[in-house]
Amino acid sequence: MFDRQVVLFLISQNVSLFGSAVVGYAIIWYITLETSSGVWLMLTTICSMLPQVFVSLWGGVWADRYDRKLLIMISDAFIAVSTLGLAIAFWLGFTRIELLLVVSVVRSVGAGIQMPAVNAIYPQLVPPENLTRVQGINQSLSSILMLLAPAVGGVVLGTMDLAWAFMIDVVTGSAAILILRLIVVNRVERSDEPTSLLDELKKGVRYAFGNPLLKGIIICYGFSFFLITPAAVLTPLMIERSFGGEVWRLTANEIVWTVGSFVGGIAVSLYGNIKNKILTIALCLVAFGISFTLLGLAGSFVLYLLVMGISGFFMPIIATAETVFIQEITAPQMMGRVFSIIQIITSAAMPLAILLFGPLADVVPVETLLIISGILLALVGLIYQLSNWNSERPLL
Repeated sequence: MFDRQVVLFLISQNVSLFGSAVVGYAIIWYITLETSSGVWLMLTTICSMLPQVFVSLWGGVWADRYDRKLLIMISDAFIAVSTLGLAIAFWLGFTRIELLLVVSVVRSVGAGIQMPAVNAIYPQLVPPENLTRVQGINQSLSSILMLLAPAVGGVVLGTMDLAWAFMIDVVTGSAAILILRLIVVNRVERSDEPTSLLDELKKGVRYAFGNPLLKGIIICYGFSFFLITPAAVLTPLMIERSFGGEVWRLTANEIVWTVGSFVGGIAVSLYGNIKNKILTIALCLVAFGISFTLLGLAGSFVLYLLVMGISGFFMPIIATAETVFIQEITAPQMMGRVFSIIQIITSAAMPLAILLFGPLADVVPVETLLIISGILLALVGLIYQLSNWNSERPLL
C-alpha cells in the first residue's frame, strides 16, 4: 500500500524516537530516584522543552526554505554527538545532575530544528488520502518502541549505569541518519522569493493566526498541553511517594501507557479515516480529563495502572487527528512555519505549567493536581467543540 520511501521514513523516525525515549526515561527516573523533588523535575522539564521554543522560531522557516530531509539528518547528528559527550563524561566520573540539565538543553535545541521538518515532510511523501492511515501506523510503531523503551531504560538503569542508556541513543540516532540517506524527497516549490528570516517568520505567524481553524487548534494545543503537564511529568513522583520508589513501578507506569497507545494506534490505522477531526480532538480531550482525574482518585497501584492504560489509548487518536487536520488545512510552503508555531506553543506550555505545578507538588499532593487539571482539561475539550460547532459537518 505504501512505497519504499514512506516505509524507510517511518523506520528512521521511530528508530530515532526509541533512542531518545530511552534517554528521556533514564534521565527522569535517575533524577526522581536521586532527589525525590518536584523542583528538580521542574528544572528537567524546562531544560528539555524550553530551548525548543526559541529554536523552533527559526526551525519552521528553515524547514520551508531548505531541504527538510537534510535538516532532520543534521539535527539527529547534533543530538547524537551531544549524547555521546554526556556518556563519556559519566564514564569519566562527572555525574552531577546539572550536567544532565545542560545536555537536555542541547538535545532540545536539536529537537527544535528537527520536529517542524519531520511534520512538514509527510505530505511530500504521502498522498492526502493516506495521511491518516500513515499517521495511525506511525503511532502504532511508536507505541511498540515506546513499550520497549521504558523496559530497556529500566534494565539499563537497574543493572548497568546511565551512560549505557545514552549510548543506545547514539546508536539509534546514527542508524536513523543512514536510513534517511536512502530516501529521495523533492523540494517544495515556493510561491514567493525568500526574504529575511524575521520577515518569513512574521508571514508564517500572520498566516497561522489569520486562519480561524489553525488559530483554534493552536489555542487548544496551548491550553491542553499546559493542563496535561501534571500527568505527563509528575506521575513518577506520585508513584514514588504513594506506591513505592522501585524502578519496576516507574517502568510499569510507562509500559501500560504505551500498551494503550499501541491499541489506539492500531485502531486508527485500521479505521483509516477520521472525518470529523474537530469532534475527535474534543472527545479525546474530555477522555484525557476524566482519566487524569481518576488517576488522582486511584487508591491502589493496580487501579492506577488500569486507568493509565485506558488514558494511553486516546493519545494516538488525538495526535493523528490534530496532525492530519493541520496538514490538510495548511499550504505546503507554509507547513514548516505552522508546525514550528505548534511546537513553540507545546514546548512553552509545559515549562510554564511546571513552574506552577512543580513547586506545588512539594506542598500539595500530586493526586490533587491531577484531579484539578483533569477537570479543567475536560472543559477545554467541551469549549473547543462548542467554538467550532459548524466547522466540520461529517460525523466520525
